Amino acid sequence: MTEVTMEKIVSLCKRRGFIYPGSEIYGGFSGFWDYGPDGIELKNNIKQLWWRMFVQDRDDMCGIDSAIILNPRAWEASGHVSGFADPLGDTMFNTMFATSVGAGEEATIAYLRPETAGGIFLNFKNVVDSLHPKLPFGIAQIGKAFRNEIAPRDFVFRSREFEQMEIEYFVRPGEWKAAFEEWRTNVHAFNEAVGISADSMHELEVGDGDRAHYSKRTIDFEFDFPFGRKELCGLAYRTDFDLSAHDKVSGQSLAMQDEDGQSIVPHVIEPSFGIDRTILALFVSAYTEDELGGPASAQDSGETKEMRTYLKFNRAVAPVKAAVFPLLKNKPELVAKAREVYQVLKKQIVGKVMWDDNGNIGKRYRRQDEIGTPACITIDFQTLEDDTVTLRDRDTGGQVRVKIDELVYTLK
Repeated sequence: MTEVTMEKIVSLCKRRGFIYPGSEIYGGFSGFWDYGPDGIELKNNIKQLWWRMFVQDRDDMCGIDSAIILNPRAWEASGHVSGFADPLGDTMFNTMFATSVGAGEEATIAYLRPETAGGIFLNFKNVVDSLHPKLPFGIAQIGKAFRNEIAPRDFVFRSREFEQMEIEYFVRPGEWKAAFEEWRTNVHAFNEAVGISADSMHELEVGDGDRAHYSKRTIDFEFDFPFGRKELCGLAYRTDFDLSAHDKVSGQSLAMQDEDGQSIVPHVIEPSFGIDRTILALFVSAYTEDELGGPASAQDSGETKEMRTYLKFNRAVAPVKAAVFPLLKNKPELVAKAREVYQVLKKQIVGKVMWDDNGNIGKRYRRQDEIGTPACITIDFQTLEDDTVTLRDRDTGGQVRVKIDELVYTLK
């Protein structure tokens, strides 16, 4: 069993261009992180998987992208201004980031959104008027959220700027239990699709007094991080709290006509995912150390028997789908053929394909292993004779010869 520590993960993330400390050349800035070249590819792949699974592949979902700064009255109506606080000594500290909109005496105090849900509720009427959906239906959003955490910690687990993937699923009041169970299953399905270890997942039924002020039922989906079992994502039954509150404060009716012609304020099931926490759980699940090499796998491959680190990413989320190598970069004929294969793959493989000719083949394999690249393709002298390449599998180190014209199909 690989011992996964935060030190190993943080070091790998910095070394291989996944996640950097924010404003690092100025000593950093607590609670803020920057995603590097491979980190942004990983993040985008996770978001695309989530969007495809929960929006594009369903007939009862649509998406929006709302503003980060909302009318401040919206946060008053939702209870965030009065109740979104953490204890700090003898006083309560509101964790919303305040800002001002406008100049001088005309400036208005506003807030960076602490969750993406607010923008969904404010656009409920717009979506209903535009699309005329039938219940049940959902609205999804991916975007940044901000919380002025008193003590950000544990790498990207608790930070001040983060990204959420949230759904508000609108149902008839009497149908919330069935919808809750459906989304309970969906949460597990998404985490499995990403590649998060199911053995490290646990459900926690949140009791009275511990739930958010808007929730009548909440399940926290917890994960075994190196620093303990903590919340990864959540599922909440928000009743009609939000729509009714905005209906009252805004003066705009947020009821909709049900199929039987009755006016109804829908109730809401909310599955909420944090992208940054999902990425951290994925690193913990995928981080692997083993000994690779020996006669079977090292023969004629440039690999020696040694310990290695690799990320066992699912192909769907791996930041680099395949890497292409010329066996020797000082042989023009190999480089030219490798470039030809590289350009074909870049056009036909969905996702990033990488070129690497730096160092010997063994070192290149190790670099690709560390960023989780599932397949490496080496163009060697045999390629020039029969148009086959060496295809290496990340997890086993096994190698096979594949014809160039069958390579795209094989990788897919």
